Order: sequence, then structure tokens, then C-alpha cells
Amino acid sequence: MPVPDPVESRAVLIGIDGFTHPDLEPLPAAAAGARRLADLLRDPSVWGLPAAHVTVLGADASVSQVLGAVRDAALEATETLFVYFAGHGLRDRDERLYLALAEADADHPQIGTLPYRMLRDVLRQAGYRARHRVTVLDCCYSGLAGAMSGAGVPTRVDLAHALEEAEHPDGSGGGGAVQVPDADDYGDCVLTSAPPTRRSFVPPGARFPEFTGELIALLERGIAGGGPELSLEDAWRSVRRRMRERGSPEPQQFAQNAVAARIRLRNRAALPDTTASRFGNGPLAVIDAEEGRVRAYGAEGRVLHSPATTLDALLEWATARAGLGVARLNRHGEDAGPLLVLTDTGAGRFGLPARPDGGSRCLPDEHEAVVRLRRAGWQPAGPGVGAWTRLYRSGAGGRRQWVQLCVLPWGALDPRHWGGTAQRPPAEVARVLGTYAERVITPCGSPADTGLELMTALRPPTRAVREKRTGAWVSAPNPGALTEVVDLAPCEDPDGHPVPVGDRFGSHLREPDRVLREETHSWSRPPTAAELRAPHVVGIRVNMMLASAANRLRVGQGAPVHVERPRFDKTLPGSWLVDLSHIALDARLPSPFTPHGRPPAGAAWYTTPTLAYAVELGFAVHPLEAYVRTRSGGYLDAWYKRLRDGYLATMADLGVTPGLTGKEFLDAMARSARIDPGAAAVLGAIEATAEGGLDMLAGRPYGAAPPRPARRPDIRAAVGATARVNTHRKMLKVAREADLFPLAVAADCVVYASDGPSPLDFLPRTPEGEPLPGGFRLGVTPGWVTYAGTRSTAWAEDLRAAHGPDINIAHHIADGVS
Repeated sequence: MPVPDPVESRAVLIGIDGFTHPDLEPLPAAAAGARRLADLLRDPSVWGLPAAHVTVLGADASVSQVLGAVRDAALEATETLFVYFAGHGLRDRDERLYLALAEADADHPQIGTLPYRMLRDVLRQAGYRARHRVTVLDCCYSGLAGAMSGAGVPTRVDLAHALEEAEHPDGSGGGGAVQVPDADDYGDCVLTSAPPTRRSFVPPGARFPEFTGELIALLERGIAGGGPELSLEDAWRSVRRRMRERGSPEPQQFAQNAVAARIRLRNRAALPDTTASRFGNGPLAVIDAEEGRVRAYGAEGRVLHSPATTLDALLEWATARAGLGVARLNRHGEDAGPLLVLTDTGAGRFGLPARPDGGSRCLPDEHEAVVRLRRAGWQPAGPGVGAWTRLYRSGAGGRRQWVQLCVLPWGALDPRHWGGTAQRPPAEVARVLGTYAERVITPCGSPADTGLELMTALRPPTRAVREKRTGAWVSAPNPGALTEVVDLAPCEDPDGHPVPVGDRFGSHLREPDRVLREETHSWSRPPTAAELRAPHVVGIRVNMMLASAANRLRVGQGAPVHVERPRFDKTLPGSWLVDLSHIALDARLPSPFTPHGRPPAGAAWYTTPTLAYAVELGFAVHPLEAYVRTRSGGYLDAWYKRLRDGYLATMADLGVTPGLTGKEFLDAMARSARIDPGAAAVLGAIEATAEGGLDMLAGRPYGAAPPRPARRPDIRAAVGATARVNTHRKMLKVAREADLFPLAVAADCVVYASDGPSPLDFLPRTPEGEPLPGGFRLGVTPGWVTYAGTRSTAWAEDLRAAHGPDINIAHHIADGVS
């Protein structure tokens, strides 16, 4: 049996590491195990699932979110559906299994948990088309799932699926006889970490739970002499044997038909020593020249030697023999070519100057290296060879080859985002960029450019379809992606756009009733007498503010439709001309309708999220006109999930994990900067990728490249509006429940007066000591908050005296503590 088709398979991994009940100890190893398993399932040397087909959930996930993720994955899977849970397991008196989520009650298993039976039913009902359904449980009493699963007898749905499978993959049947596959190849398999009456364990100091750790180790190293593939049966037997030898609880297997023997993954131990896959040496190589030898430092510590003596020969080596690159992130996309990073000595070895001549950003066309590249068939995608350059050429069979070139001495890695990475040893540069490539995407330029590239890689604009008349494969628009260049509404073009239509001219700023301006807040106010008596001003910062606002945001597809006097519909993405100046709110809060925080002065253009919030607050809205898009989708969902998972994995590297108490979180954040400068650089780059990628949607207003499908200022505006109202909603909740109002807001930073120097000194809590529901919550999760900085109230007043009352102290709160 072959490895299940990764394009038609899906995986959902849940690792719950933090719990509110005092009897449920934190399990950071559970979240770490889920993330590592997800990495391995994405790895082509194990399975090769596209990143968009793998969902990782943590302690912030509710029952409905877990079941929703499983449902969505199950509905899409036609090959193998893989669901994994790690955390605490609870049982009731009737020997029923409950999977503990963050709010679980250890004394009453029915509260705050996910009943296993409910998970099983959703998995089966939504996953009726899946050939295989695999559930892996690493929790106490997980063996109870066996008796609750009913494995061993084919269901009616399984048999119907087996008998109705078409002969041809496209489902046409080919007009001939239907092939009936082996019914033993369909059904469910449940693997558990322990018998029904035994607990599971996390060994002291272990990175992963015991069962998960053994499974991860097996996938990482493979089984020597086991052939090119491993069955799920092989994996289970190997893990069970090792745990039995230690006297640990024995893992259990409950398999329907012969599924456990039929499901296979690649055996790393059987792969060639030089490459674990087609891209076995990773996504990139840092090229350095030492004592006349060219060394290529890989992302996973490998060091390769290249015989190349010219830049064109180096590109040939990278594409033909180095085993560099990354598998596509989406079934309709393309594999990523290798990234070659040239150090100072590497650039010099291949004839590149210390910097482009004459202060230019690119080498001149007549430079010897450029001439040789063109002669060898390599063409730059942009205006020339610069700090970041993508080079293309036609390969065998007409397939296009490409290599991404990064020249460190030309300033390719901006220290604002990458810290001092460019000055570190080649092996360390490879580690940092390799970690970023594994968790996000192979860098292709600035973090902003890379963020936009990630959107396209996860949702390519086109897909291959078979033409019914000729049977030939042709390119067609990919549903759910930005597939075509569309005309924007007049209000959606940013100021300075070169097309002179109506009142648009030059770079002059237009009035709010002519242009859409939806950004985060930049607002401040003078303190009250009571606030002046507080000794401190303390800032909090929203984690991944813009990226989290993009999550589950319905964005418009296609060109807008103009409507006069429309009725507002919060389900329609669009731009609406409305007068909200009659709405009066507390002056101690910024207006939620404007970036400057002052009330609107008349009719202005707003996106759907802003007006939806006005309706949520109880106000009627009566648009004068609108540009709406009747087709919509979650274009940014996969993009957000990829960045979120990369962000959380990197924060875990820095010792900051979900589930920490407020004080534990603040202490961990204070230590994080000292743990690993490389991980800190990856974190900075991920944050810049999230913000910059969204900014790239707005496009460059003048002198830009030709229009592209991903130039969508309306989407960027909707994200900005959502981020602003999300923060306002929390500020309003805190104001109403605790009579606490912000002094200043600057994008993701909010400043409050405080009697103490810590956020714990002013953030309100419930009588039970929990964070205020709906308010700001300290933690690593995107959308939650962290500490931004503390200053004295006297410092704030001195700043106002020196720079005027309009100075925004939120812009300066992080500079230090006084």
C-alpha cells in the first residue's frame, strides 16, 4: 500500500497544556508534542501533508472550536483523517472518557471537557468520505476509547464507500466497470497511550508526554530494516514494546478491518543517507568560503561542499544535486526552489562586490556575474540582481526552475526584524532562517514581501483542471483565492493613486467621505485628577494584533457592486458611506469609528466590521451608498493559522507557553530575551511578516508594479477595522466593569494609570481571581496581551509639558522604566 495521498488527507492536533482547575497540573509537554507531530506530518520524509491541511489547537480552544476544526477537516478528507489529542483524560462512574480542555473540572468530568463520544461521532459523521479515520489519544484512561469506539465491524457508511469508489480519480467512472477496492482498506483506527484503568505520564523534565515522545522518536528515526514504509501497526508495536520494557502503561490499539496495517508513512531509516526526501537537505544553504573551499551550511546542521566556482554553476548545483527546496504548501501551488544565502566571503568567492556599484540597489546588467547568469539561461524576476533576487530558467520537460538569492553584505536581513542574524556565523544564520522557513515559508525578501508570498502559496490563484471536451489539463481560477485583478471602488484606492478619477488628484489627502481610512487607533487624552494621583502609567501590548484580526474574517472576492441607499448587512464585505457623527460615547474612550479616536464629523466610508460594531453597541446605521462584494470567503484563515503556529512554537522555544498564570507569563517574558537570540530573531521576523504582509495588500499607490490580484486595500482596511474594534470592545468592557479608562492607544499598545508597575496591578479580575471575561488577558495567545512598559506619571506629564497635550505616551512607554 502506498503512503496516503497527502493532498486528500487532513490532520487536527490538539495539545492542551494549561488548566484552570487546581487539581489539573499544567502540561506544557502536551502542546509541544502536538506541534512536533504536526511538523513531522508536514515533512515529506514522513508524510508531506500541506501546511494548510494541518490544524494545531491549544489551550485557548473551546469545545465548539475543537469540534469545528475536526468537522472541517473531516468534510475535506477523502483519503486519511488524523486526529490527535494530548492532555488530561477524565472518567466518570460509568467509565466514559472525557478529554480535558482548559476549563475542565477535575471533580465533575462533564464540565469543561470534550466527551470522547462526541468527538467520535463528529469524526465519523463528517468524515464519512474518508478512507481511513485515525484517532490518537495521549491521556489518562485513554483505553476507554476502545470500548466506546466500536472498532472491528465495518459500518454501513464504510461498506457503501468501498463499493461506490469510482474507477477513475476524477470520479467520472470512465464509462466502464466500477472497480471495488478491498473493503479491509476502509475504517477506523484508535491508538491510545494507556489501558482503560491506567494513567499516562510525562517523565520529569521530558519535552513530550511518554507515549507521544516514543511516537515522535519513531517517526524521526524510522525503523532499521523495516523497508521504505512503516505501517501504523508497525509503529504501535514498536512503541508498545519500548514502553512495556520500562514497565510503563501499555499503549492500546483498536482497529477496524485491516486499517492499522494498511495506513503507511515513510520510513526515514530506509531513506538514502544523503537525503531524507527529494528536499532532504532542507530549504536553504548559507554559502561561505573558507580556505578556498565552498561550504554550504544547511538548516538542520548539515554542511555540504559545492564544487561550483561561478555563480551560475552554484545555481546549477543547488537545483540539480544539493537536495534543497521545500514541498508546496497547497496542492495547487508549486514546490519552493532553494534559497542560497551568500555571506561576505561567499559573495566575494563568486565575484560579487561588497555592495552594488554607484549606490545602486542592483548589479548593472554588464557585470560579469550577471552576464554569465543570462548566458546560462537564468533571468531575474525583478529589475536586476540585488540583495534579494529570484532567478528563473526553463528546465527539463519545460518545467521552470528557480533559485532565491540572498546577499547578506548588501543588507538583505534588516536588523529591525532579524536582529543581528546577518553578523552571526554561517551555521547560526542557517539555523535561524531554517527555523523561519520551517514554521512560515522560505524567505523571499523583506518580511512584508514574504508575508504576501505566504498568502499566495497557501491559496494559489489558479489550479489545474481537466477540460471535459479534450481531456487536457488546463489552468483555471482557484475558488477561495484572489484569482484576478479587480477594479476597486473609488473610495478604496488609497490617497496618491495615479488614476485621476473625479476628486482624486496627485498625493493630496481626500476627506473621509471620499476615501476609506480604516486603521488601528492612535489616540490619547489628558489624565483626570484621580489618574494623576496614580504613581505609574503602564502599557500592555496585544499579541499579533493585526494577524489575529484576520482570523475568520470574511473578505470579499471579485469586483465590488455599487448600491444606493442600501440596507446594512453585516454578512456582506464592503465599504459603506454612513454618517455616525450623532453617536455619543464616553470621551474617556477613543471613538471606535475613527483611527484618530475623535468622533466622526460627518459622513465617512467604513468597512463592514466597523458598522457591525456600531450595531452591536445598539446604534442604527443608515448607509447612503455602498460598494459590496456578494462573494466572500476566509482568504486569510490558513495564513493566520500558519503564522499563529509559528509564533507559538517560537515563543515556546523562548520558554513562554500557553497555560501560564499571569505572573508566570510575565516572568517568562522577562527571561525570554536572554534565552536564545536566534529564536528571538525568528520571533521578530514572524511578527514583521504578519504586519508587513497585510500592509502589502494595500499596494504601493504610485510608481508601483503592474496591478496584481493580491492588491486589495479593501481587505487591509477590513483587517485594520477589525483590530481596532476588537481592542475597543475590550477597553469598553474594562471601563464598564472596573471604571478603568485608557490614557492612550497606539496601534497594539494601550496605556493605563496604575497604582503599581505591573499589568497585574490594574487589570481587573473576577471575584474568583480570574481575568475579566471579555477584557484584556495576559498570555501568549494571539489577541491576548503582554507587558509593554512602565513609566512614572511624572514622566508622562513632563512629556506633555515638553511636546504639547497631543503627545501620545503609548508611542514612548516601551523606552524604559522610570
